[in-house]
Amino acid sequence: MPYSLLPTLLLQILVIGYTPGPANIYSLAMSLRHGRRESLRMWLGLLAGFSIAACVMAVLTHLIGIAIGEYVSYLKYAGAAYLVCLAYKIYKRNGQMSERDSEGSFWGGMIVQMTNAKMLLFELAAFSTFVLPYSNRLADLLEVSAWLALAGPGGNLAWLLAGSYLRGFFAQYGRQVDVLSAIALILCALWIVVS
Repeated sequence: MPYSLLPTLLLQILVIGYTPGPANIYSLAMSLRHGRRESLRMWLGLLAGFSIAACVMAVLTHLIGIAIGEYVSYLKYAGAAYLVCLAYKIYKRNGQMSERDSEGSFWGGMIVQMTNAKMLLFELAAFSTFVLPYSNRLADLLEVSAWLALAGPGGNLAWLLAGSYLRGFFAQYGRQVDVLSAIALILCALWIVVS
């Protein structure tokens, strides 16, 4: 990945990893219900699930790069389209949060993260946008996986630790946060297309 794309990747990590999504809301709910200390066990499950999913997605992306290497540069448009769709979904949400209630266990956290479509699609979009057009090496894909850990487990931990403070903030300013997040995602999509 060219280092000139790192700011775009970091902005996507910030927007996608730290805005409300299944694993972040789950982290918040578990923190509110079980407390921070108890919820850290669930977060370790989220971390394990993210790590497994990121490695599987890196290998799948590597195989996609081998199979359709000459056409890989076109995948950035699919990644940009995904970001625009995600921006629309966030904008349409209208500041409303929903919670998925379940037990705050390691296995519960792992299952939530491994089935988190938001993160799986983000990983695939990030790999096909930031790595495959420049390299098909598995090591390069795994390097970007490490950056993506800032998005998944990093965002989940931030929500867990922030607990009820963020819940009140998003209840009061949810619409404004959604609009800003949608704008940031559209800017990321535009940057990907023009770069």
